[in-house]
Amino acid sequence: MADDEANISYYKDIRPIFQSHCQGCHQPAKKGGEYVMTDFALLLQGGESEEAAVVTGKPAESYLVSLITPVDGKAEMPKGKKPLSVVEIDLIRKWIEQGAENDAPASTQLKFSMDNPPVYSAAPVITSLHYSPDGKYLAVSGYHEVLVHHADGSGLAARLVGMSERIETARFSPDSGKIAVTGGSPGRMGELQVWDINSKSLLFAQTIGYDTLYGANWSPDGTLISYGCPDNTTHAIQVADGKEILFNGAHNGWVLDTVFSVNGDHLVTVSRDRSMKLINVPTQRFIDNVTSITPGALKGGLNSVDRHPGKDELLCGGADGVPKVYKMFRDKARKIGDDFNLIRAYPALEGRIFSTQFSKDGTRIVSGSSFNGVGQVKIANYEDAKEISSIDLDGGIFAVAFHPDGTTVAAAGFSGEVHLIEVATGKITKSFVPVNIETTVAGAEE
Repeated sequence: MADDEANISYYKDIRPIFQSHCQGCHQPAKKGGEYVMTDFALLLQGGESEEAAVVTGKPAESYLVSLITPVDGKAEMPKGKKPLSVVEIDLIRKWIEQGAENDAPASTQLKFSMDNPPVYSAAPVITSLHYSPDGKYLAVSGYHEVLVHHADGSGLAARLVGMSERIETARFSPDSGKIAVTGGSPGRMGELQVWDINSKSLLFAQTIGYDTLYGANWSPDGTLISYGCPDNTTHAIQVADGKEILFNGAHNGWVLDTVFSVNGDHLVTVSRDRSMKLINVPTQRFIDNVTSITPGALKGGLNSVDRHPGKDELLCGGADGVPKVYKMFRDKARKIGDDFNLIRAYPALEGRIFSTQFSKDGTRIVSGSSFNGVGQVKIANYEDAKEISSIDLDGGIFAVAFHPDGTTVAAAGFSGEVHLIEVATGKITKSFVPVNIETTVAGAEE
C-alpha cells in the first residue's frame, strides 16, 4: 500500500479497490447508473448523472469521491454495502490529487463485452458443460463468456460475455432461469456471476480474491450458490442479495467443486488435498471427512462431486481415475484406516477424472478423464456399477453432462469440440465447435 509521500499507483493501489468493491455493478454487462469502471476513460467520465466522476487534480470536485464518502456512517456507494475504509477513500483522494494517472498494463484492460464479444481464431478449451433442467439448453464455457447452445447442438442461443477471461463452471439454476458462473483471471481476480437466461442480462457479479473461482452450485431451492477458492476456502451466498452466509476453511488445498445435500442444509466439497468434506450450512461448521483420512488411501486430489438426485449419496472423481459413490453421513464411528462411507467403486478410466455426474433419474453415472492427450468417457449403471459404454476421444475430457432425458451425454475438453453421445451405445451422434472460428488475417490478429 502506498504511503503519504509516495505516488499512488492506479494499478497497484486503486484498481484493486474498484475491482473488489465496484466493478461487479459497473461493467459493460451491468452498467449500474450507466457508469462503467472497467474502462479507464469511462471511469473518469461518469454515468447518468452527467457529472465528471474524476476531475484530475481535484478530488473535491470529483463526483466519485462524494459518492464513496460516508455521511453519518453511510455512503451512497458501494450501494447496499459497507462504505469503503478511511484508508481506501484517502488513497482514492490522493490518487486524484496527484493527477489520476493510469499506469495499468494493457493486458489488464477489458477488451470484450456483450456488444464486442470475443473473436476466436481457434476453438477454446472447454472446462464446463451443463444442461438446463428443462432440457432446452447446454451451457458451454468459452473465453470471457458462457456459450448457451440449444441442447440438440443445432445452434447458439446466447453469448453471456463478462469480465472473467477464464470460465471454470457454468451451472443452471433448478428452475432453468439463471446461470451461476465461477471463473476469473488467473493471478489477478476471481469472480462469481449470475445471469438471467430470458433477458440475457447479468443480475450481479462479485469480484472475490486474486485467483479464479471453482465449482459453483445451487441449493435445491435455488436460493443459495456455493463455490470454492484456490485459497482453500469454501463459500456460499444468498442469490437475492449476494450476502455471504457460509465461509469455511477446512481444506488444505484448492476447493474445486461443491454440492448441497437434498434438503440444502449441508454442503459437500472436494479439493486437491485428496479429501471430500461435509459442512453444516446454518452453522458454517466442518462436520466430517466423507472420504478416508488415512494417508495414501486416496492417490491424488478430487476434482468433481455430484449428489444423487433423490438421496444423500455422493459421486466423486479425481486423480486415481476411479469414480466412487459415498454416503454423505457417517453411521459408524471413525477408525484409523476406515473408508466406511464408501458404497461402491465403478470401472476405472484412463488418467485423471475431471468431471462426473448422475443422470436426472439417478440410475446412471458418467465420468470423463484425460491421459496423455487422450480423453475417455464412461457411462455405468448406478446400482450395480456395470459399464454401459466407453468412448475414447481426441484431447483430454474436462467436462461431461447428462441431458435430463437420460438418453444423451455431452462431453468436451481440450479439443474445443462438444460431442453428443448416445448413452445406450456410446455412439457419437453429433460433434460441433461451440464458437465461430475466424479464419481471416484480421481475425487471427484479434
